[in-house]
Amino acid sequence: QVQLVESGGGSVQTGGSLRLSCAASGYINSRKAMGWFRQFPGKEREGVAGINIGGSTIYADSVKGRFTISTDNAKGTLYLQMNTLKPEDTAMYYCAAARDILRSSRLSPARYNYWGQGTQVTVS
Repeated sequence: QVQLVESGGGSVQTGGSLRLSCAASGYINSRKAMGWFRQFPGKEREGVAGINIGGSTIYADSVKGRFTISTDNAKGTLYLQMNTLKPEDTAMYYCAAARDILRSSRLSPARYNYWGQGTQVTVS
């Protein structure tokens, strides 16, 4: 079993930055890939960024060049550095883990097995 706990959300002005963290615990072999997702009110969850255990990353077009996903394996923590934030980035952000290395559909929520409870990001 894998437990994921997000932190670092909050309110920020347009153009500002936030860094989200996701503390992961549990069987490490159940976390071959990890990702960040977000959900707007009334919308389905969408992929923001993903990273495989080997370090390969992928980003949604809407955040490329502004967001950076990274991991600190020693701490078991996943990060999302968000720069140049826009009001349209306002959402609940979730981290997720997958049991398998993902080679396709890496930003599809259906590919992930474990989820955190989410952290709210508000940009005004």
